Amino acid sequence: MPTTASAAPAHGLADVTASDSTLRRFLHGLPGVDTVGLEARAASLGTRSIKTTAKAYALDLAISMVDLTTLEGADTPGKVRALGAKAVRPDPTDRTAPSTAAVCVYPDMVPAAKEAVAGSGVKVASVATAFPAGRASLAVKLADVREAVAAGADEVDMVIDRGAFLAGHYMKVYDEITAVREACGTSARLKVIFETGELSTYDNIRRASWLGMLAGADFIKTSTGKVAVNATPANTLLMLEAVRDFRAQTGVQVGVKPAGGIRTAKDAIKFLVLVNETAGGDWLDNHWFRFGASSLLNDLLMQRQKLATGRYSGPDYVTVD
Repeated sequence: MPTTASAAPAHGLADVTASDSTLRRFLHGLPGVDTVGLEARAASLGTRSIKTTAKAYALDLAISMVDLTTLEGADTPGKVRALGAKAVRPDPTDRTAPSTAAVCVYPDMVPAAKEAVAGSGVKVASVATAFPAGRASLAVKLADVREAVAAGADEVDMVIDRGAFLAGHYMKVYDEITAVREACGTSARLKVIFETGELSTYDNIRRASWLGMLAGADFIKTSTGKVAVNATPANTLLMLEAVRDFRAQTGVQVGVKPAGGIRTAKDAIKFLVLVNETAGGDWLDNHWFRFGASSLLNDLLMQRQKLATGRYSGPDYVTVD
């Protein structure tokens, strides 16, 4: 039975992280990514069609995987409480609609989010480590994490130091992730954001994926949603391959969270096909796969209503976040 990264940080690859040189040797020894093959497979899987009964299941599954997100400078406790209420009951007219997995907010909004989802199974995720750029000292980043955890965050979404990673300072990135992992304690799961749109190459995304998992990530996450290129089928497929191979080698299961740019039910279902065909059914659960999104939920709800009634209810059917 696979274990989680936080439950079992000892993954049998400790020698790989013994020094900067061994870590570099391991990461640069990973197989190179066939760009054409990766993009062709992602495109091919995206053309798969599913039956109506499977679509109903997929829509509910996708809703249950959403990290309903607001990360704006204009966020207020009232806005966050409204978002939390929507996460708990996405469709007030239909109690059969599942809750979302979590709400994702800034650290200072965690108390309002906790209040809004109290008594439900909805988690509260908080971004941290000087999100989204990650340009701060380690002390500031860890204070950010501790504030979120102390306020009751169930999950922490951290950003890596992309400058250090791109400069080849892998051990610095590794040490920072492990320090954040420690600051999360046993009460918060850790999602590690790579900002794949800034990593330049698929080889770098593969290296970042393994680096994050070696350092104890519970989830690896594509993006902040704050740059031009966020989650794509190809970069998510690559990360799904990484978690699959990491579990095969270590017995430790790690989740995946594509974030940014996934706006329609059609897009979400394509990603679920990627999960099933690449990592397998064990990842088709919100404990192991999430969508970082804000507008996606509304389209999932409208498509769900159409499937049930045969007609679109229109945008007035859902709340505007």
